[in-house]
Amino acid sequence: MNHYITPDLCDAYPESVQVLEPMFSNFGGRDSFGGEIVTIKCFEDNSRVKEQAELNGQGKVMVVDGGGSLRHALLGDMIAEKAAKNGWEGIVIYGCIRDVDVLAQTDLGVQALASHPLKSVRRGVGDVNVPVTFAGVTFRPGEFIYADNNGVIISPTALKMPG
Repeated sequence: MNHYITPDLCDAYPESVQVLEPMFSNFGGRDSFGGEIVTIKCFEDNSRVKEQAELNGQGKVMVVDGGGSLRHALLGDMIAEKAAKNGWEGIVIYGCIRDVDVLAQTDLGVQALASHPLKSVRRGVGDVNVPVTFAGVTFRPGEFIYADNNGVIISPTALKMPG
């Protein structure tokens, strides 16, 4: 598992990185994570999140545009456990998560806006691997994302920690 320090990446690659507006909190068992972006666009329906968690996520980070909804959780303990088991590096959710005590023990990076106890509805609605925009940046599948307690950054190419 790689350890990323976003301030160091920002200093080393000032021309490459874009920084997300600060609105996310760390909820997962990994303080830092990074990898290739896989996007999901969904609103109060985590069907696609569940489907992606079932796939091999080695070296990848799920970026979920939940429309900023604060009314339902798009990730809970069962999907997070599945994602961790399938090698996902982390999940960034523009929306809510739940089961925070279990997520904190799960070997997965999780950043989200807040926690909410109500689960999402599942209607099988949502798009995978389309460009999504939130927090002041546009996320494109195949680009890269890095997150730690300092914040979240994206880059068109993979970044290596300096030093």
